Amino acid sequence: MFEAPLSSFVLSFGILTLGTFAAALPTDSRRALTKRDWFSPEYTWIFEYPLPIPATANVKTTWTNAAAGATIDYYELTIKPFEQQIYPNLKATPLVGYDGMSPGPTFQMRKGREAVVRFNNNASVENSVHVHGQYDRSPFDGWAADTTKPGEYKDYYYPNGQNARTLWYHDHAEYITADNAYKGQEGIYIISDDEEDSLGLPSGNYDVSLAISAKYYNYDGTLNFESFDQAGLWGDIIHVNGQPWPYLNVEPRKYRLRILDASLSRTYILSLGVDGDNKNATFQVISSDSGLLGYPVKTDDLMISPGERYDIVVDFSPYAGKNITLNNGVGISEIADYPATDKVMRFVVGNTVSSQVNNGGVPSTLRRVPFPPKELSKADKDFKFERDGDAWKINGVGFADIEHRIIAKPVRGSVEVWNLHNSGGAGTHPVHIHLIDFQILSRTGGRGTVLPYEAAGLKDVVYLAAGETAQVVARYAPWDGVYMFHCHNLIHEDHDMLVGFNVTQLGKWGYDNSTHFIDPMEPEFRPQPQNPDAYSEDAIQKKLAWFYSTDAYDESKQHLGPQ
Repeated sequence: MFEAPLSSFVLSFGILTLGTFAAALPTDSRRALTKRDWFSPEYTWIFEYPLPIPATANVKTTWTNAAAGATIDYYELTIKPFEQQIYPNLKATPLVGYDGMSPGPTFQMRKGREAVVRFNNNASVENSVHVHGQYDRSPFDGWAADTTKPGEYKDYYYPNGQNARTLWYHDHAEYITADNAYKGQEGIYIISDDEEDSLGLPSGNYDVSLAISAKYYNYDGTLNFESFDQAGLWGDIIHVNGQPWPYLNVEPRKYRLRILDASLSRTYILSLGVDGDNKNATFQVISSDSGLLGYPVKTDDLMISPGERYDIVVDFSPYAGKNITLNNGVGISEIADYPATDKVMRFVVGNTVSSQVNNGGVPSTLRRVPFPPKELSKADKDFKFERDGDAWKINGVGFADIEHRIIAKPVRGSVEVWNLHNSGGAGTHPVHIHLIDFQILSRTGGRGTVLPYEAAGLKDVVYLAAGETAQVVARYAPWDGVYMFHCHNLIHEDHDMLVGFNVTQLGKWGYDNSTHFIDPMEPEFRPQPQNPDAYSEDAIQKKLAWFYSTDAYDESKQHLGPQ
């Protein structure tokens, strides 16, 4: 077909033209081309820079009501521009992140301890913050149309009522989610609890979060947003915690690695390659999107798609003095492979252990997973994810269709089985359903199997390869309200593969001001101007007391608590 090397097309047409050229090719031809050269400037510093560890978000003040035994912690983050040196030989890259960093500060939350986080928007475009995996009331869930404009702030009220789990927070503003997340608006959000603490899993310095993303760059060091005709932004530069191909010094003992696929579109098949060994190291998967699995799953590879989280325990003790590379598979569906996308980061294993605390064996039973009952004999609903011209739709509907974008109305507390069909040809879709945890019952077509670490726990994202149908079951609880579900390939989401469901018995979209936490656009919870008076200690204490008075998370008044 085309025999000239890819670099000649870059030189002849420029990097932007290359994207249009590549998108016009059949998938196999495009992948064959992109495997032969870099899209971004070549990155030659692989495994030369250390893994960054994000800062921890700090509590600014706490409201307490001794009589009620109530406590609410208050945090404050500012979304603002910053620059980061990605290429040592190019200009720093302009980004926009939470508190001017990416990933943003890590939230370390405790089950049952409520929090209010004020997100100030000091950027140039609007935003909406979603804590992915938190079951909060709909006005605080990051509804895509509930955007905070520059110069405004919004207070998000979080219950932190779930079992221990690795969550993350990121932008969710309508039609610009991908752009905002790509520029840096993402961070880790961890909930811990007594049950998980009792297991003696690796903790402290031996508990490390790894947010993996993939990006393209221009020759001046700026980001390049190439989505190949809205198919996906695959990225040829792999980052972990914001640093391309970092290394981490580890001791020869057990570590807990909290892995997040924060990429816009790239799915990974991760494995641990040992220097001088012809086989991969094994590890134990202990947790997925919705917390601990019922039991650890031993494996030597892990498939993870955008939005998914898996926690693994790796025992580095057999590899003292060696390097272990976190590798990535190639040839994954329609995703383009590039010269260095087959590797992610490196672990440099030392020879001494400074602490044996929580370095014992992983328990054979981790928790009793509350799988929803499966008494239903057939699916309650069917949803098709497919391309529609220049857009991506779910059952032919997208978020722009305001009158019809609420396409499901499960009764609160009910258990429903949903069939999720990938009907979009070669495109793949990691499907995220807000509010709930679901069990993957089956996968037919395509790979035709539920992976062992998918089956051992609950999820909030399920990956649909080409031609696949996944059947999932969930209890739609604990709250009434309007929530979203969508493809977590954020290029697809921004091109309309985003709809809503309404956990109420209201007849149609449209609410008045008398509704309580049902409408995500409820006026009293909308963003406010950054008036200096709103930031005084007195004003914040009054605001926290007011949040508590709303009974947002009083399960006794909601009639149905978490299941």
